[in-house]
Amino acid sequence: MIAPQFLIELLDARSPTGCEYEAQAVVDQWMEPVADHYRKDIMGNRFASINPEGSPSVLFAGHIDELGLLISYIDKDGYLYFEPLGGHDLSMISGRRVSILTSKGVVKGVTGKRAIHLMNAEDRKKVPLSHQIWIDIGVKNQAEAEALVSIGDPAVYDQSFELINGSVGVARAFDDKAGAYAVLEATRRLAEAKDAFQAKVIGVATTQEEIGTRGAITAAHSENPNFAIAVDVGHATDSPDCDNRKYGKFVQGGGPIICKGPNINPIVFEKLESLAKAENIPYQIEADARPTGTDARAIQVAQSGIATGLLSIPLRYMHTPSEMVDLQDIEHTVQLLVAFAQSLKAGENGVW
Repeated sequence: MIAPQFLIELLDARSPTGCEYEAQAVVDQWMEPVADHYRKDIMGNRFASINPEGSPSVLFAGHIDELGLLISYIDKDGYLYFEPLGGHDLSMISGRRVSILTSKGVVKGVTGKRAIHLMNAEDRKKVPLSHQIWIDIGVKNQAEAEALVSIGDPAVYDQSFELINGSVGVARAFDDKAGAYAVLEATRRLAEAKDAFQAKVIGVATTQEEIGTRGAITAAHSENPNFAIAVDVGHATDSPDCDNRKYGKFVQGGGPIICKGPNINPIVFEKLESLAKAENIPYQIEADARPTGTDARAIQVAQSGIATGLLSIPLRYMHTPSEMVDLQDIEHTVQLLVAFAQSLKAGENGVW
């Protein structure tokens, strides 16, 4: 399978939370030319609207920020210390190549900690805390480090996208470049077939999801659509050591996961499920008993309430440097979003 160029460019873009510049540039390049109306906002969100006079309105949201590290201290020997941006598994950070995004350009480094040979038996059992890990940029002292890097500079893992078997790929930030691509690609396809639907469609690349769905809060308030679907990644629980009694059974390659629960408008859920059946799109269903940890949480309760759904793309090894996704699941998500927009008729709403 050949990966879509738009997706590859999003995955290659380094966009730690609060510093989404590279991903924003990719979105600008691919979406502004096809949108009837294109705008940016103070949070860094990107909005591509199609059929702006249409009704009802539907917002598709996927976030373009990713996990990162934020430089917080430089010691006398030039080693850099950091605060995690987003929810890291601390056992995964050490021994990684990183790219530090500075005002002068990208600085390469390696995350380090004391070697296993220099630990006693008890130390070897412990997961290091973030202040016990550092970034080594190959300098000799603080002055050399400060000539290259400043406090507050963000960093990401230096890990690129790769297809490893058929349509299965690995990347540093499928969370949530996969979802952002899905909503934006669906919007692009709808832009090519405006006669096939009545709705206004807004594809939104949101920011700062990893620290509290912050971009989605302002995006939902400013657009206030009739309907919305957030697209994020969800846990594929078909790998070893996942207890399906606790987490459900979700299969990589099994199609998008349609969420059902109090964070989800029942009319939107029923429409997504019926469309998946009608279009022969494989899908899975997840029950979530509380507000989800996605943009859907913020969108649902914006303004006077927005009829919100959530699609999740099955992903293995979430919040690690090598997240795994089947690109067929992304494509099926795009197809379901297109079908949803095309199904909406004037006068429809999410009141139940």
